[in-house]
Amino acid sequence: MSALLPTRMVPKPWGKAQLPAPFVAPAGEAIGEVWFEPPAELSALLVKYIFTSEALSVQVHPSDAQTLAAGQGRQGKEECWLVIAAEPGARLAIGFREPVDAATMRAAALDGSIEELLEWHDVGPGDFFYIPANTVHAIGAGISLVEVQQNSDITYRLYDYGRPRELHLDEGMAVALGEPYAPRWRRKVPAGGAETLVEGPLFRLDRLDGPPDAATAKRYVGPVLVIPLDCTPTIAGEPVTAGSCGLAPALADVAFPSSGLCLIAQPV
Repeated sequence: MSALLPTRMVPKPWGKAQLPAPFVAPAGEAIGEVWFEPPAELSALLVKYIFTSEALSVQVHPSDAQTLAAGQGRQGKEECWLVIAAEPGARLAIGFREPVDAATMRAAALDGSIEELLEWHDVGPGDFFYIPANTVHAIGAGISLVEVQQNSDITYRLYDYGRPRELHLDEGMAVALGEPYAPRWRRKVPAGGAETLVEGPLFRLDRLDGPPDAATAKRYVGPVLVIPLDCTPTIAGEPVTAGSCGLAPALADVAFPSSGLCLIAQPV
């Protein structure tokens, strides 16, 4: 069985017809996301690339506790983004510039002024953001990023720039926090070197530059996802190239090149 996860290209109204290498969009389609189908061994995590030519909707996700209370099972969604490319002026919106109450947020979602209430962050390669559940957010145009998230498809759209897609104002307002985004959830990742990006409570994520050190290897027990950025590790002798995602039974089963950037992830 191949170590490579199946890839799914997802068309989006805000996607791109011309994707950065090594991805190639099917003729006539605007691809917004490239998913790697979660394996049974690590079904709690979804890894994807996101490519934007327009802004995504203003949206929010529930927590595990909220979906369990609603009888939906464990379907909460926390996620994180590592920006790998950005056009000049590209921005992400996360949280609000100042606290807003529910009535103000609902009115702003209805008339579109919610864009002006959000905190917009200028971004470039290496910007990293963790997005806790209940955080209102939007990804702007001109951005390519890697997203690692809980494997849930529950997204509540609060505002969608007039696109003819369903909104979920009641559901979204029930879980959205009208709060600023805490600085501790974002950072600038250096161009090189190993970095721990997330260590719980739901998953862990590290960026490696070459093989992992002993401390990192000790933290990763059991199956692990391998997402090369600019190098080609191998799993049981099978190459895992940039633009793909591999599943290794254990980190020790991965042969990393002496240098080169690669993400590794697993649920906690």
